[in-house]
Amino acid sequence: MTTNLKLAWRNLWRNKRRTLITVASIFFGVLLSAYMTSMQEGSYGKMVEIVVKFYSGYMQVHHEDYWENRSINNSFDYDQALVTQIKTHPEIDFVIPRLESFGLASSGELTRGSAIFGIVPEVETQLTRIADKIVSGKYLQPTDDGVVIGDGLARFLKLELNDTLVIITQGYHGISAAGKFPVRGIIKHVSPELNKSIIYMELKTCQDFLGAENKLTSLVVNVADNDAMKRTLKKLKSEIKSPFSVISWEEMQPEVVQHIGSDRAGGVIMKAILYIVIAFGIFGTIMMMIAERRREFGVMISIGMQKRKLSVVLYIETLFIGLLGIFSGIAVSLPLLLVQAKNPIPLTGDTAKLMEDFGFEPYMFFSTAPEVFWQQAISVFVLTLLIGIYPVIASLRIKEIKALHGT
Repeated sequence: MTTNLKLAWRNLWRNKRRTLITVASIFFGVLLSAYMTSMQEGSYGKMVEIVVKFYSGYMQVHHEDYWENRSINNSFDYDQALVTQIKTHPEIDFVIPRLESFGLASSGELTRGSAIFGIVPEVETQLTRIADKIVSGKYLQPTDDGVVIGDGLARFLKLELNDTLVIITQGYHGISAAGKFPVRGIIKHVSPELNKSIIYMELKTCQDFLGAENKLTSLVVNVADNDAMKRTLKKLKSEIKSPFSVISWEEMQPEVVQHIGSDRAGGVIMKAILYIVIAFGIFGTIMMMIAERRREFGVMISIGMQKRKLSVVLYIETLFIGLLGIFSGIAVSLPLLLVQAKNPIPLTGDTAKLMEDFGFEPYMFFSTAPEVFWQQAISVFVLTLLIGIYPVIASLRIKEIKALHGT
């Protein structure tokens, strides 16, 4: 076997130009494929991060009827034992209590429908970082009787700091709830829709306002990443029973999952076309190599070399060409994408505005997840294995007399 490897390696470099051209086609294919995959996965990762870190968290615990009918009447009593049970899982970073509702926000003659979030200020900002998004005023304090509102809502209602916001809504079990709240701060939320409607209140203030003493609509459960969520979600669903339910961000935001799935499918088609081009490049080179060396093969077989051994050497040559292209492609793409992941490409003009309108940062993000690289390596290697069958068949079918005559 060692002799076969040496023969195959030396044969490659008898025609350096042909070998380098083939390796280069594989190299650029792997590089472009890794780059495209990294860009896709980077954008998906950022999309998930926005969904998770600016609203839902990775998981939420609700009353079992809440998600189908998001009414404050489907809230539940805060239970410290439940929170403690959830926190026993080591992968869980923190648990955030919330009371959510909807109402009319008003100032003067202006009115707009708004989302009301009752939060524990110091706990909520661990996930959403809303304290860092304050553009005017200050963040909520414990027992605060004021509100923090979105920049878009403030502009629509023509509100400034310390102005009074009037909220009218329906409280727990249908009671009428109306109140006046001083504006403590104004935030610039990354979601354009939430920016136009969001109102944050301290949890106890919100519970008193809605007549929902000690009530919550959700416990937001956060973990390190999506892989940790999938492991922990299964455990929590088996432990937490009726009248509670545990759902993931994927169940809460199915449109995001569908968008990622459809976009991935488009990426698969593009990569498939790229791999077809690579495959034909390798196959064309191998066919040319076999045609050019036909007389050589005829001489080798005539002086005693077995066709089986010749076919093994040719197969190894094909594998060497594939491996050289794969390793060189990964060796260049890895440091390049590491730099790109730390320095996302800023977008400008209409593209940047469009992304901001959809709630995304105007950057092109990149991922350095291991699958970005090994998927390309495995795909090209499998192609090489399949293409290597051709020289094996061609060598086994060689007729010595015709080969010696170059036909």
